[in-house]
Amino acid sequence: MTTTARRRTVPTELAALAMGVSEATIRKWASRGKITRYGGPQRAEYDLDELLALVPSTRRSTPPR
Repeated sequence: MTTTARRRTVPTELAALAMGVSEATIRKWASRGKITRYGGPQRAEYDLDELLALVPSTRRSTPPR
């Protein structure tokens, strides 16, 4: 039995919110190849895991103990 990872995509607005940047920055990153753009011409989406991989580990929040 094989498992395939399902891509978790979010629209531009949520991608920007998750990264703490503007929507224009998300679009710029995609046009420069820093992140992958998914979706059709009218609906851009971005892989949440790919976005979070850009965040330095020191910026990631850790759950309280």
